[in-house]
Amino acid sequence: MYLTRNPVQQLPYFRLRLPIVGESQGRYETRQPLPGCPRLPLSLQLRQYQQQAIANWFANNGRGTLKMATGSGKTITALAIACELYQQINLQVLLVVCPYRHLVTQWARECEKFNLQPILAFDNLRSWQSQLSTQLYNLRSGSQKFVTVITTNSTLIGDGFQSQLKYFPAKTLIIGDEAHNLGAPKLEESLPRRVGLRLALSATPERYFDDGGTQSLFDYFGPVLQPEFTLRNAIACGALVHYLYYPILVELTEAESIAYLKLTKKIGRSLLYRERENGEPGNFEENEDLKPLLMQRARLIGAAENKLIALRDLMATRKDTTHTLFYCSDGSQEVGQRSSLRQLKAVAKILGGELGYKVSTYTAQTPLQEREILRRQFESGELQGLVAIRCLDEGVDIPAIQTAVILSSSGNPRQFIQRRGRVLRPHPGKERATIFDMIVLPPDLDRETIEVERNLLRKELRRFVEFADLADNAGKARMKLLNLQKRYGLLDI
Repeated sequence: MYLTRNPVQQLPYFRLRLPIVGESQGRYETRQPLPGCPRLPLSLQLRQYQQQAIANWFANNGRGTLKMATGSGKTITALAIACELYQQINLQVLLVVCPYRHLVTQWARECEKFNLQPILAFDNLRSWQSQLSTQLYNLRSGSQKFVTVITTNSTLIGDGFQSQLKYFPAKTLIIGDEAHNLGAPKLEESLPRRVGLRLALSATPERYFDDGGTQSLFDYFGPVLQPEFTLRNAIACGALVHYLYYPILVELTEAESIAYLKLTKKIGRSLLYRERENGEPGNFEENEDLKPLLMQRARLIGAAENKLIALRDLMATRKDTTHTLFYCSDGSQEVGQRSSLRQLKAVAKILGGELGYKVSTYTAQTPLQEREILRRQFESGELQGLVAIRCLDEGVDIPAIQTAVILSSSGNPRQFIQRRGRVLRPHPGKERATIFDMIVLPPDLDRETIEVERNLLRKELRRFVEFADLADNAGKARMKLLNLQKRYGLLDI
């Protein structure tokens, strides 16, 4: 049976049998499952929106993208789909593709709760290729019922993994985790076309400044399935916790202000040139020439020196705070040739060296085993805080986080949304989260540049305002942003 055209066409009487919150699961699965075959955990109770997401995916013939807020249970929803497929069409292979190695191990933990015995296909080719070959052979010979494979994006595109894809049966489900990454050309080309059952997971599937990549992603996995599950929805139903939001406005130094003004003028000239050439207003998203300038602007904002002073002032009065995450500028946001870890090291020095705060850094270079130790120390309170860069943006599950201090956000809305959801995951004893967000104030600009800056600020302010509006202290948070809105005539946001 080949499932590419209509993966569930043989299920005209399909009916979801998965338990929702408040229902007993006992009547759904009573027989003892075979080792390594999908089975719902006995304690699992799916929320209504997860149930709806599953129904929508099946109704769309086994294709689709789940756009669900970070922390709302996308992984569990996806594994529940695999269980249902196993029950109804004898699904044979589950293939999960993740952007990072630490997400492979995190998925493995979740898979084990569903009675799965995953092959972790990353790093050393010898450690997994023979295992995968053997299990696929056993599947074809009938001596094995099910195979679970979890791999990374970088392993997927390698010859070792690509050579195995032709042996995957038609009854394979591919799950793209943090699927927006898979819209990149080389990754999208490596996705298996013979696999008909496809599920993409992302709180932010749209790719930043890449409409073509976004469309390629939806062409492969299927469109975003309605209704989307937003942050507001997640908080309202208790999937994420409530929060307090405190914007901290930071001024640029004199040298930074001069550099900022020069960049803004260059951006303005580039937009004006495009308008004269095309006879239409310049657009940030469509102007390829602007990307380097916008990146420079993001780097300047990300590494603003006065953020360190603001951090010192904030944490000097919060020395007893625990379970705090500090988001720093990553390597792509440093100014000039400065070390990519400059801000991270400075933050760790202020917190640990000057204030006596028990912290550790958490970066892409931190070995997986050490990351797990740090996670446990953080959850227990032995470590008061983690000083991290981008590796904590996507998928990492540390629900014990109670407070976040965001020193750096890129212009990419995905990063902002990912971080937001990361902090709001529920955890025993966690009634509410607290977020301190450092927002750089643009310097005083002349008439030539103020309109350019106004347009640049509009999108960024919209995110800050949205976050303020959803906070328990919405009124105070909005007042803090009001002067910035007035200054640039953005009161309509």
